[in-house]
Amino acid sequence: MHPLVALVGVPPLLAGYAYLVYPAILRAWRRRRPPVEAPPDPPEWPSISFVVPMYNEARAAASLLESLLAMDYPADRRQVLVVSDASSDGTDDVVRRYADRGVELLRLATRGGKSAAENAAGRVVRGEIVIHTDATVRLRPDAAKALVRWFQDPTIGVASGRDISVANIAEAATEGEAGYVGYEMWVRQLETRLGTIVGASGCLYAVRRELLLTSFPEELSRDFASCMIAHEHGFRAVSVEDAICRVPRSTSLAAEYRRKVRTMARGLRTLWYKRALLDPFRHGRFAFFLLSHKLARWLVFLSLPVAALALSLLALRSTAALALLALGAGGLLVAGVGVLLERRRRAPGLLRLAAFAAAACVAGVEAWLKALSGHRQAAWEPTRRSV
Repeated sequence: MHPLVALVGVPPLLAGYAYLVYPAILRAWRRRRPPVEAPPDPPEWPSISFVVPMYNEARAAASLLESLLAMDYPADRRQVLVVSDASSDGTDDVVRRYADRGVELLRLATRGGKSAAENAAGRVVRGEIVIHTDATVRLRPDAAKALVRWFQDPTIGVASGRDISVANIAEAATEGEAGYVGYEMWVRQLETRLGTIVGASGCLYAVRRELLLTSFPEELSRDFASCMIAHEHGFRAVSVEDAICRVPRSTSLAAEYRRKVRTMARGLRTLWYKRALLDPFRHGRFAFFLLSHKLARWLVFLSLPVAALALSLLALRSTAALALLALGAGGLLVAGVGVLLERRRRAPGLLRLAAFAAAACVAGVEAWLKALSGHRQAAWEPTRRSV
């Protein structure tokens, strides 16, 4: 096989493995395992702490706090802690209005990011189980109990919620996001059946308090690393199907693009920080899951520019390569039209899907460039969603 042909084939092979072959392996493996039953209620509900990092979330804060205070969980066993990342829009004032209902505010003097807020929370949380969530999501009233039930198993250190992407009522939504979120939750359920997941949902996940006390670099992604930290301490991580977290879709393709660049770049740096866990000889199944679920997906984007260059060189002497290159260019043109129409809220479903796919690919390439260049995001900028 010509080396250029091999390079062109790398992205589809990686994508095929990560998105089709790997889940098929998990499904085949799962058939030999008994079903995992949800645990019953514990004899006594343990104490919990909700931790909500916020940066300039004055519009969303009250609604979220009302929903947390209305959760189906014993009030005397619950702490609600908001960590304000040096907010400047009145977020702190909104949170202080809930002080008489038990809501606590921890303000950081300077902006440090989400992981910095979670690190700071570790000094003041009192719950045996710490539940992390975001300001712009909404939890089902029984979500806390659904997560906490699993910690009766002493081998479990992290329980991740199930994200459900919901329509953004105020703005046009990104069609591709909903399908991908559902797919991701399905893969996590397969991994849970086989013992552990390798990445928790940043929108909703719970950890044992001793794992939160583990020091962690502020510029990395603690929610992604939570399962790796748990594994290092001898615990498993699971995805809890009944712990529903409703996540409004991004208000625009541009916002979704920025989110993907930010989260993937931080994820790559976090994986490099924990790269020892990729050794299958020392970490067995966990390393296999981590390589297949995370690294293989991300390598698709790293290989795209090389494949595009190889295809361009092949097109100079091959009609088939030229046709494939023209097809790719046509796809990009369609995606570009979708981007332009999406900005005007006029894009039909198929064009929005094409625009989403193209934006995801470009975002993945940019994330690799940022990660490889050592770029550090100066400050945390949470995804803005209409709620």
